[in-house]
Amino acid sequence: MTSSEGILVAGKAAPRGRFPHLKRAGELVFVSGTSSRRPDGTFAGAAADPMGVTDLDIRAQTRAVIENIGDLLGAVGGGLPDVVSVTTYLVSMNDFGGYNEVYAEYFDETGPARTTVAVHQLPHPHLLIEISATAYLPADRAGSRPEEATR
Repeated sequence: MTSSEGILVAGKAAPRGRFPHLKRAGELVFVSGTSSRRPDGTFAGAAADPMGVTDLDIRAQTRAVIENIGDLLGAVGGGLPDVVSVTTYLVSMNDFGGYNEVYAEYFDETGPARTTVAVHQLPHPHLLIEISATAYLPADRAGSRPEEATR
């Protein structure tokens, strides 16, 4: 792997644009904004009844986003313990409590630095949250598992 390389991870939802899931720069790995979108295009934490009434669950979406980030980092030999910074985008700060509750299942005060901001909207109306992250992955642990990641 070169010192600065974009990576798409097989088996994960394809980015909705021309950008990688991950970008490696030396010992840092930058995770592009990640949502609860599954590879089949559906969203964890989002359902609609036959009349089109939606049920959106910030806790389920937050859990899925964090798990997706862990999976993406796993493809390059890392994981959630390697995350040093996250930026979270919430469509509504009314969801901050539920997001914060689930976030605390994965990270505590020794975890990553964090910024949380409210945004007008995200790329799909069923999305309540998106998170981008930066991980520190020392060279002795760096590398991808070729069966999971593609360049």
